[in-house]
Amino acid sequence: MPVITLEAGQMDKNQKDSLIAELTRVASDILKIPPDAFVVYLKENQYDNIGVGGEILRKGIKKQIKLGKG
Repeated sequence: MPVITLEAGQMDKNQKDSLIAELTRVASDILKIPPDAFVVYLKENQYDNIGVGGEILRKGIKKQIKLGKG
């Protein structure tokens, strides 16, 4: 039973549904294993628990929103 694990920031239900479906589909196509054999784990992390460039991710997201990039 193949397992796919993805760690990311917070996701909404539609994003989770899409990720599970697409990760399974692509892995199944590449590995030639039936889709129902796959298990997908999505591990959500709070933005305060992720650092990028020496800064808490939540701060970086707020900066991007202020700059009109988010």
